[in-house]
Amino acid sequence: MKLGAQISYYKAWRGRKHAHTLIRGSPEHSFHILPSYFHMLKKLNPGTVTRIEVDGESRFKYLFLAFGVAIRGFRYMRKVVGIDGTFLKGQYRGVLLVATAQDGNGQCYPLAWGIVDSENKDAWTWFLTQLKEVIGDTDELALISDRAPSIKKAISIVFEKAHHGAYAWHVAQNIKNKFKCADIMGSYWSAVNAYRCEDFAGYMTEISHRYPRVAEYLENEVGFEKWSRCHYPGLMYNITTTNMVESLNSMLVNARDFPYVALLDVIQEKMSKWWNDRRIVFRPRFAQSNGRHTLQLNPVTYHVKGAHHAQVSVYSLVSPYYTKEYYVLAYGETIYPVGSQSQWDVPNEVATRVVLPREVKERKRGRPKTSRFPSVGEFRKRKNRCGKCGAYGHYKKKCNSQTGSTEGNQPTDVPV
Repeated sequence: MKLGAQISYYKAWRGRKHAHTLIRGSPEHSFHILPSYFHMLKKLNPGTVTRIEVDGESRFKYLFLAFGVAIRGFRYMRKVVGIDGTFLKGQYRGVLLVATAQDGNGQCYPLAWGIVDSENKDAWTWFLTQLKEVIGDTDELALISDRAPSIKKAISIVFEKAHHGAYAWHVAQNIKNKFKCADIMGSYWSAVNAYRCEDFAGYMTEISHRYPRVAEYLENEVGFEKWSRCHYPGLMYNITTTNMVESLNSMLVNARDFPYVALLDVIQEKMSKWWNDRRIVFRPRFAQSNGRHTLQLNPVTYHVKGAHHAQVSVYSLVSPYYTKEYYVLAYGETIYPVGSQSQWDVPNEVATRVVLPREVKERKRGRPKTSRFPSVGEFRKRKNRCGKCGAYGHYKKKCNSQTGSTEGNQPTDVPV
């Protein structure tokens, strides 16, 4: 209308889709060039691991990508890996899986990416098998996830030595949703973060007195060893929430409807920028509060009692994972892009490998779903919509709008 042209919604949609295809390529072409794309990634980024799994008809099933830079840098990370998945919105849909660590400064350190058909046991088993080849399987390794049965089963199949823990945040959300007892969350989080078992027992006694069913749920259905720091058989450090994985999902929210190669390009670009930006940024600082000397690497804080009076260096009490040397080594290399396809140098046996698009069921009529289903143990609070002005976040009785509901059918603030 602004340009003086009147076209139908469908014609505008087709024009937009055609423009996206010109920029990013078609989904079918993305499958065709995927082997060549992976070949160039490995050529320009030594040590990079890629896998493409197809069925008997050469149709795409799974893919796996781990940059060599991240694999080598993992030795300087705490051995806690968060894993999760988020659905894709493109023509061939699928689920994007991610495994990420966290550096000493509390920032995401993506280790591996995968695309599978759905979050089922077979897909997770395949992805974790590839991940195991990259990061190994040791008693020091901790795998943290939501409580999805498919993840739990796959971890028990693939990893024999690593320990599996549940995100404490998911457990907390499930408690609030299932038992309607948000007022107990203070005691719950104190129990989560307790270092000593006697302190943990005190917080659990408090929970048991007020909500016996919650205490029984935490002990028998979830298991203390899955979410509490003092009972966890390995080292979970302070990583008890989904923040590091959810931030990666949020980073890709606008790219989840791209063809697969275009999506992987966005991942490579983001990771390259992070490595370059973080290579020279490291600002640990000391703070003092309540008689304690605190070494703070934002947002991770460790309290060291009595070090000053005992004339012991605080640095000698800190794990090397929090040192500047480890941080610099973790980000010491560069992740390189593959460049224009016209400049690729790909062997014939790679270029001619056939990878066909997967078969997908016909979409239902109407606008495709763009928001993901909540994970196990997670729920979303529904935002209230005003019947007077149409905005979200308040009721009609508390609306300050002086006008009627003439604009109510065109709300500008739509919840995610």
